[in-house]
Amino acid sequence: MGCESRKAQEPESDSAASEVLSPEETAAQEDSEDPALDQLARDYVRLVLTLGNHDKSYVDAYYGPADLKAEAEADKASPAELASRAEMLLARLPQTIEPAGDLQTLRTHYLKTQLKAVAAHAHHIADASFRDFQREAKALYDTEPPVQEYAEFDPVLAQLEEELPGSEPLHIRVQQFQEQYRIPEGKLESVFNAAIAECKKRTLAHIELPDNESFKLEYVQDKPWSGYNWYQGNAHSLIQINSELPIYIDRAVDLGCHEGYPGHHTYNALLEQKLVKDQGWLEYSVYPLFSPQSLIAEGSANYGIELAFPDGEKTRFEQEALYPLAGLDPATAEKYQRVLSLLAELKFAENIVAREYIDGKIDRDEAVARFQKYTAMSPEKAAQRVRFVDTYGAYVINYNWGKALVKQYVEQDADLSNARWQKFSRLLSSPRLPSSLNW
Repeated sequence: MGCESRKAQEPESDSAASEVLSPEETAAQEDSEDPALDQLARDYVRLVLTLGNHDKSYVDAYYGPADLKAEAEADKASPAELASRAEMLLARLPQTIEPAGDLQTLRTHYLKTQLKAVAAHAHHIADASFRDFQREAKALYDTEPPVQEYAEFDPVLAQLEEELPGSEPLHIRVQQFQEQYRIPEGKLESVFNAAIAECKKRTLAHIELPDNESFKLEYVQDKPWSGYNWYQGNAHSLIQINSELPIYIDRAVDLGCHEGYPGHHTYNALLEQKLVKDQGWLEYSVYPLFSPQSLIAEGSANYGIELAFPDGEKTRFEQEALYPLAGLDPATAEKYQRVLSLLAELKFAENIVAREYIDGKIDRDEAVARFQKYTAMSPEKAAQRVRFVDTYGAYVINYNWGKALVKQYVEQDADLSNARWQKFSRLLSSPRLPSSLNW
């Protein structure tokens, strides 16, 4: 907590906006025309939009040609037929793709990997009778998350017991402790505005965004998530914050970074500018939620929080700026952060509960109970989390396992803050997916 920020120790680059593409990727821009791949990309977009007819959660964003959307809406193909179409498109791509860091290879790999996920999701819609967490994660998100046991988290739960001693169940003590840090409803707007402004300032010091980028912030209720970014295209987002459950002071920066800067809003704006507009790659005008792209999106959004606020900078900013706005006592912020750090170590336990629930080993009530026991969630939050798993399945891995993969990619051979921001910027502007992170 007491160490100085890396930003204070390191010289900043001459330019506020770090170079987005590597030399290899920049060189590839000069020879990026591929009519056959462009046509396949168009067919991919239409396919994703058509599959969205059968799953209203599937198409998370689209800002491409209106005619493709109209064609897709009129298409009556069944999920099984759409799975076959995906497989036919896959047959037009190379059977094997040799690892390489140039944009063209990454693009081909992106289309092939995304199409595999389209086929898998279409097959699942056609026959939803069988579900397997691990297979779903691999098929949809291009990765195999670690299989863990509850016992691995016992030491963390023991530390939480020491921080918050008492006779009541641990999740009740955690909930009572967090209530001290609840943002009053009347102060939500001012706290979130201040948090988002700081997230944006720190991001713009390293990443150049389109001049016209903007977002609209709304507060909603009765959702299975705590926050959501609905990208609208033309560098504009609608960011929704779920105010149904209590919102604690730490969530302001977390959601400001995750949904905005340098998270989803930044990621989508960069993909649109660098790949759709600059490269003319239509496939990036659509975002299928249940796809490998989501692991990069969620993982980078979560890692972006600690990238923007390294070491103890998040706690210091909250103490100095957000606690006063919320009318909270900043003197207790460091203990709150200790508790939050322990709760963060329990995030992977969520995957165990989701795996058991999806695989049919436990029912809904037991899933709620285990979220409370092993992740210290309140009963209300645990119920919301089960609703999330009902809606999004193995998507839960994208937050914790996705962050771990992005963190490993960004920090490998990048010890200084500026170097990490540069790698992070390149990741957000490239066709990289989980299986191409090390190319």
